[in-house]
Parts: sequence; structure tokens; C-alpha cells
Amino acid sequence: MDAQSRGRADGIDPADQWVLNPQTGTYELRLDDSVPRQDAAGHRDAVPAPARPASPSVPGQRGRRSARPPEDGRPGGSGRRGRRTRKPARRKALMWTGGVLGFLLVGGSIGGYLLYDRLNGNLNAIDVGDALSGRGLKDGPLNILVIGTDKRTGKGNEGYGDKGSEGHADTTFLFHVSADRTNTTALSIPRDLVIDIPECPTKQPDGSTKIIPAQPATRFNESFGQRGRDPGCTMRTVKAITGLPMDHFMMVDFNAVKTLTTAIGGVDICLDKPMKDDESELDLAAGPHRVQGEQALAFVRNRHGLQNDSDLDRIAVQQQFVASMIRRMKNDVLGDPKAMFALADSMTKALTVDTGIGDVPKLTALAKELGGIDVKNISLMTVPVIDNPAEGPVKATVVLNPVEAPQVFAMLADDVSFTEVRKKEKKAEKAAREKQNALLKGDRAQPSEIRVDIYNGSSVNGAAQTTLSWLQTVKGVLKSANKSNAPQKAARTTLEYAPNQADQARALADMLGLPASGLRPGTVNAEGLQAMTLTLGGDFKAAGTPIAAPAKAPAGVKKVEADKQVCAR
Repeated sequence: MDAQSRGRADGIDPADQWVLNPQTGTYELRLDDSVPRQDAAGHRDAVPAPARPASPSVPGQRGRRSARPPEDGRPGGSGRRGRRTRKPARRKALMWTGGVLGFLLVGGSIGGYLLYDRLNGNLNAIDVGDALSGRGLKDGPLNILVIGTDKRTGKGNEGYGDKGSEGHADTTFLFHVSADRTNTTALSIPRDLVIDIPECPTKQPDGSTKIIPAQPATRFNESFGQRGRDPGCTMRTVKAITGLPMDHFMMVDFNAVKTLTTAIGGVDICLDKPMKDDESELDLAAGPHRVQGEQALAFVRNRHGLQNDSDLDRIAVQQQFVASMIRRMKNDVLGDPKAMFALADSMTKALTVDTGIGDVPKLTALAKELGGIDVKNISLMTVPVIDNPAEGPVKATVVLNPVEAPQVFAMLADDVSFTEVRKKEKKAEKAAREKQNALLKGDRAQPSEIRVDIYNGSSVNGAAQTTLSWLQTVKGVLKSANKSNAPQKAARTTLEYAPNQADQARALADMLGLPASGLRPGTVNAEGLQAMTLTLGGDFKAAGTPIAAPAKAPAGVKKVEADKQVCAR
């Protein structure tokens, strides 16, 4: 994007719209006519517009601030409409949100720069109904689905995508932001993943709702665009896959990669070998490069020039690209008014969001929530998959890894960070955990010695019966009974037991994958044939699936850490 032309407001260079307020010591965005205009030769008018205060000093090179006071001696910051004040630290947080969510999710980066109506009008919002969780921004973790489509829209995109198609979910990231806002996991969902797309109600232009039938055993990328599916259908599909509620979505097309990378002056990449793809006309030598525009798009879309010529390889390259863009934004774009203005303008033209974040105040509120996340606490990874066993020797699609995928989803559901960085634990919290974990230390009873009554306090119908059957037929716990529904729903699965049943409790906890926090020891010994009480809660997923999320990612899951440079293969 040409920031010198498209970024101008009434002939004013974007950099000249940021002025220093000597009263506050901060830069302000000014969009009124008080900034002197320039003629074709670049000379400024000698006299500002009538009845306007004289212009405070304009920032020069990035990183410098002028201390010259206003010519008339009056303080800046008059509070007129079109003049807003943003503190530097706040501006950094908002801009950094764009880096956190990479080149696909740059919504937060506009936070402080969409305080004027002109860019607010660029946003496009879609009503996806109850596909949104309905949770507030402060109601725990956030799950934001970012959809990159291959729809052929925009100048110069005629040669991409499927001609005449409404597009697909070509590149999809699920961004999970932790409840304490200290870490983020970006989970890539392969476009060729075979899943079941659920039934999807979609809003029509006339205000009516159309029900799009479910479609079993199909590629994930058909969850958007095809058969009239909107982003809400993709959100419902991801929820069905992961079990996680979807809070918001953001969607971009090919133009986003081109315009955003140009707006920030390119993204640094590294190749361990030359990369050439005749279809995308990509031809890069081994070593470092800075790519933008068409070349950046060709790089992230390329698959034929990769090691295994696969979509999974392309996803790995895209993750490295996103990580590099995060670093680029943090290190080189912050504090550069012209680059930030250009990024805000290009981003809003490329972005489609849900109505929950479909205007500036809402998007700014989201940015504020995410702005403090450190780059070292951002991980990018791919949903664990295996080759589709239903296909012949030539594998074109993949399916969920039945062991590793549920573990990753469980970690996200339990808000477990995939980064190695942890906040220092308070001594009291650490001591309490150690005391709790001590409950799992000791002897284990044999399955034949375990007595347990099972209650269903979860939202899964028949959970008590399926657990009973699994314990009896698979684990050999024959002295178990289904006691039907619990008196009320339970948020967590718990096991109540007497002191003289501790060996039974440890053995059953091992079978269920129940963490120490789920154990409820009593104070009075059990008598006779008294059974323990197992109450299945909201964390129950299925019989045989561990209740607790793993403490770390499965060994087979590869991650890209946003703060590390990795050369693409």
C-alpha cells in the first residue's frame, strides 16, 4: 500500500498528523485543518486555517521528540473533535496486539488509531448469531478464530483461488488467550483435515435465517464459503472439533497479506535452502530475505517449493512468518507514526469481524485486553493429525490424531500454557499444590478392591453409564454402580473417599486421569461395603479420556516460539 497517497487525510502526510502536546508530553493524532498544507513542491502554507490554534511541533525522525513550544504559547490538547490523546505506553500495547495475533490478526494494532470515523467505516461486520459464546472480554480465556480465505477479491488477485468461488477457509488459526492474559497459543487447523461440519444457521440479506445442512466427513476448508456458509459455520465447526467456545472471529483475504506486509516495510524470513515455485513465481535463494506485497503472499501460499510438497509444511512456514511479523512489529513499527497509520488503514480495509467487535470501541477494548502479552509467551503450533486411513497409498487428507489431539484440546480447555515461560509461583500457592499432590503419593489398590458409586454432574448425557461400562469392561472395576444424575451440575469431577479408602482413590484417579485437585478425602473411615463417590463434572469429555489436561504438550507436537528466528525448510 502507498502510505504517501492512501494514508493522507485532506492532503496531509500521515506523519504530520501526529503532533506533540507540550502540556502532556505525548503525541496526539490531529485530523483538522490546523496542520499547514503543502503545495506540489512540498512547501507548507505560511498561515494556518483561520480561527485555529497554531500547530505544535511535528515529530521528525522516529524516536525523536521536539521540545519547541507552540508559537502562540498556548498549550495543546484543546479537546476538539478530531484530536485525541493517547499515552505512548498505551499506544505500544495496542500496536503490539497486532503482533501478538500475527499478520492474520492485526485487529488490536489499530486500537489507538481508529479513534476517527474515517477508518472506522473501513470495518466490515457480520452477524453470526449464537456462534459467539456470549462471554465478556473479562470472563476468563478468549478464543478468537482467524480465517484467511482464498476468495478472489481485490485488484491483482485474479490469478489466485478458485475462479467464481465464494472462497474457502484456506488458512485458519485459533488464538487461545489465557485468562490471566500472560500467554497465547496460536493453533493452526489444516485445510485438508477431514471432519464433520455441523448444521449451521446463517443470516440472510433479507434478515431471515437459512439452515445449511450438516456435512459429514469433508475437508475443513469447506466450513466457510461453500454452500453459503458464513464465518459462523467455521466457528461452529471448530467448536465441534475442539470442544472450546468461540468468542470472536476475524477474517481476511489475499489483500491482507500484501497490504499489511507493505505497510510495515516487509517481513524478515530465513531459508535453509533455495525455494522455487513456478506456480506462484516464487524464487528465493537460501539465507535471509525481507518480503512484502506479492512476494510475501507467494511465500505464505507456496507449498510446491517445500520439503514434502504438503499443506502441513506450508502451515509450518506460515507459523514462522507470523512469528517473524510479530518481531518486526515490536522492534521496528512501534513508535513510527507513518508506519502505524499505514498499518491501521490497510488493516481495516482488509478485515471482516463479528458484530461483537464490529466497531472501534469494541475492537479497542479487545486490544486493551491483549496488549500486555510478551512475545516470549506466544506459541504457534498445529492441530495433531495423522494421514487419513480411509485413503489409498496416495494421501491427500488428514484426520485428527486420536491420542495427541484430545490432549492439546484439553490443555487449551484447562488454560495450560504451551510456552516454557511461567510466572513465579507464590510460596503459599506452591505449598498448597505440593500438599494437594501428596494425596496421590502412596499405595494403589487392585481394581477388584475398588468400590465406587458414579453420579453424572456433567452435561454429557449417559456419562455415568458409559464410565461404568468402561471401568468394568476395560479396567476391571467390577464393584462399581451407576447412581444416575447428581443432585446438581458440577463444574469439576470429584472423588470423595474415606481415609481407609485412600489406596482405592489413588488407583481410580490413575485410571481416570483425575488430578489431585479432584480428590476429596474425608475424616471418618468407611465401614463394611461402603463405596467411594465419583461425581462427573463439566471437565468430563468421554469415558477413557483423561479428566486432567497434560502439564505439557505431547512429544509429537512441534511448536514455533514467536521470539525465536527459525529458517524455513
